[in-house]
Amino acid sequence: MRARPSLLRELVERCETLRRRVASGGSAQARRQLEDATYTLCVVTGTCQLDTALYVARQQLADAMRHEQPLRH
Repeated sequence: MRARPSLLRELVERCETLRRRVASGGSAQARRQLEDATYTLCVVTGTCQLDTALYVARQQLADAMRHEQPLRH
């Protein structure tokens, strides 16, 4: 089973934003939010690490885009 593309997009954006915030000296709250978002993205993608979860989510989003847009001849 796959997550809806809208949920994947939201989680990818949230994880990327929070990761940047934490990398630039973010607060403990930002770190907790990143942990929560990472956990959710990993569960949704069936992975164990953020980088892998982001990769899988992006692949699933690309697949969804290909299926939504009809091929042009």
